[in-house]
Amino acid sequence: MRVGYGGGIPPNVGEGDRAAGADGVRENLDPSWLRGDPAWLDLFTVWLREAIAARIPEPNAMVLGTVDADGHAATRTVLCKGADASGIVFYTGYDSAKGHDLAANPYASVTFPWIALERQVHFRGPVEHVTMEETQEYWNMRPRGSQLSALASAQSQPIGSRIDLETKAAEVAESLGGFDDGDEVPVPSSWGGYRLVPESVEFWQGRANRLHNRVRLTFVDDVWQAERLQP
Repeated sequence: MRVGYGGGIPPNVGEGDRAAGADGVRENLDPSWLRGDPAWLDLFTVWLREAIAARIPEPNAMVLGTVDADGHAATRTVLCKGADASGIVFYTGYDSAKGHDLAANPYASVTFPWIALERQVHFRGPVEHVTMEETQEYWNMRPRGSQLSALASAQSQPIGSRIDLETKAAEVAESLGGFDDGDEVPVPSSWGGYRLVPESVEFWQGRANRLHNRVRLTFVDDVWQAERLQP
């Protein structure tokens, strides 16, 4: 059973507004739902848990948008590996295309597109490196195969063929005792975590007749301010 928020439906609304969206929640998303510290965290946590419960493929997948030194934008899908009061965390190679973008412009956006539930959450804000301790802690939880691949791959750099890539990975694995067991795999010096520190968070809930619900939070003067946006 999905969790609903907010009060009852006003008696004078049209039937199109009354109909529940794909998320199964009849109540319309409202600024009053956004509470907690920070104000976005409680609802985001509920929606993420419900995306997991709905068996949406890769519920922690998010579209990351960056801008390079020449002002050219790029998007790609990455996995969220942490979401708490401090922000949204993901891991990648610092020398990757997105790593270079973030070095030039340390500001990004991420979108969680839970399309099957007609829900989206958008974050915007500055991006910073996580601590080495946080990177090491996450690295220790990764499967050995993923560790070896990260160590072998010069992320975003060209390579001649798939065979070349597999050969490179096999050589790295052999040097550390094999794919299944062996020496501890060190964290690559050019690999680690980033944290997007939200300064704007928007929740989107699909409704009938394109009369969707949008509520945006912005962090102004150390206070989260909520407002409804027109669809």
